[in-house]
Amino acid sequence: MAYRLGIDVGGTNTDAVVLNDELEVIASTKSATTEDVMSGIENAMKAVLEQIGDERARIGYAMLGTTQATNAIVERKHLNKVGIIRIGLPATEAIEPMCGWSEDLKAAIGGQSYLVHGGHEFDGREISKLDEDEIRTALSKMKGQVSTVAIISVFSPVNDSHELRAQELVKEVLGEEVPVSLSSEIGSIGLIERENSTILNAALYDVAKKTVLGFKEALNHQNISAKIYLGQNDGTLMNADYAVKYPVLTIACGPTNSIRGAAYLAGFEDALVVDVGGTTTDVGVLQRGFPRQSSLAVEIGGVRTNFRMPDLISLGLGGGTIVRGVDNAGEISVGPDSVGYKLTQEARIFGGNTLTTSDVVVALGHADLGDASYLKDLESSKLEEVYQKMIEMTEDVIDRMKTSAQPVPVILVGGGSLLLPQTLTGASEVAKPEHFEVANAIGSAIAQVSGEIEKLYSLEDMSRAEAVEDAKALAISDAIEAGAEPDSIEIVDIEDVPLAYLPGNVTRVHVKAAGNLRM
Repeated sequence: MAYRLGIDVGGTNTDAVVLNDELEVIASTKSATTEDVMSGIENAMKAVLEQIGDERARIGYAMLGTTQATNAIVERKHLNKVGIIRIGLPATEAIEPMCGWSEDLKAAIGGQSYLVHGGHEFDGREISKLDEDEIRTALSKMKGQVSTVAIISVFSPVNDSHELRAQELVKEVLGEEVPVSLSSEIGSIGLIERENSTILNAALYDVAKKTVLGFKEALNHQNISAKIYLGQNDGTLMNADYAVKYPVLTIACGPTNSIRGAAYLAGFEDALVVDVGGTTTDVGVLQRGFPRQSSLAVEIGGVRTNFRMPDLISLGLGGGTIVRGVDNAGEISVGPDSVGYKLTQEARIFGGNTLTTSDVVVALGHADLGDASYLKDLESSKLEEVYQKMIEMTEDVIDRMKTSAQPVPVILVGGGSLLLPQTLTGASEVAKPEHFEVANAIGSAIAQVSGEIEKLYSLEDMSRAEAVEDAKALAISDAIEAGAEPDSIEIVDIEDVPLAYLPGNVTRVHVKAAGNLRM
């Protein structure tokens, strides 16, 4: 079996690891994240490859977890101009596409949207006949104005025929090279959130393509010939082509990589994972080896979406978090602002002028980092007060993430986890496994490949068992398309919810399948 190179980009550090054919860590490094991201990836890659010398020739897989899609949305930069077609008239007129979006984000993606006749009811019946002339007219107006197209049809997860026909018309009018995002392949049942996710996915096409090409180029510079995979936000992987097609799925993959890496390193299937970075602490829940998914709609850059996201609480506490009030008579405060990737220039232990949480734990003797002689003027009683505040902040989040009052195992990972002790209230045990500081990169390297489907079925024409089996087959097909080995795929999650408020004995089936990388 080939070696694996795993890289994860965080707000402060870019981590890299190499795993051998037994999935053991044989090299690891932490490198400062750079403003352009890609040069930081190259620096981390170069550093970790130097540790293994000629063994680099055995690397056959390269995995990347990156924040570039998130950054593009938040910063409103490098986004595609998107043409939007919503198929739903004469219904769906009450709320226009991109309702509630900020004006600057609308401007960044162009904001060209058109409503046309068509769409389906929840049971697959047509609302109205698809009006192809309206679609052709809309596309002719978009020509030369947009670089990608988002197509959204009412209840398309139940019946996607109108979306598929509209996609054919896009290729006919705008050309085969124009990328198309279909809502039936991205979001779940709800129209507005599914529409938002689809528009964002279309807007991220160039970002994803540039990321994949940049990663390939960085590998080529190091003479590495490897299959490329990107991390998804459910803790699994997708191949490069799939990532370019569905870039919105890379959002929030960093915390999920940490959760998966923590599970692998500690050997736990069920636990709380506390990932302490340079800027924030992310607390998530590990269930059956995968991150627990949030049941709430998630906002990305101010846009409400409904695609899968990990259930996380982020806390403004990290290794670079700024501490105030220790060296004066003011009130003591911890964060939420941070020096981030400038920790080694601005923290007191490195000769800087900013007091950080890293300085506090070093001054109290809980960590060996930098030069403690720079901290001799600090009052120990105030430092203890800060330290207890840091612990209480973490314990409060742990308590909020638990589903019962019973203590649960807690896994500490991330370079900033040196801030916290080995005992925490609410934890039955606190594990800090070997290589904890690069758990996110390890999670990226060892992750499986998944497929997921959510669909409404009318049980008037089939049994519940037949509906579930159909959803399983679709999820397995998605996993194979994303790069999973067919023989290794297992169903890891099934949810079957009857919808009593809809006529026709309807049930909503959600299935997730996961398998090993295709060799």
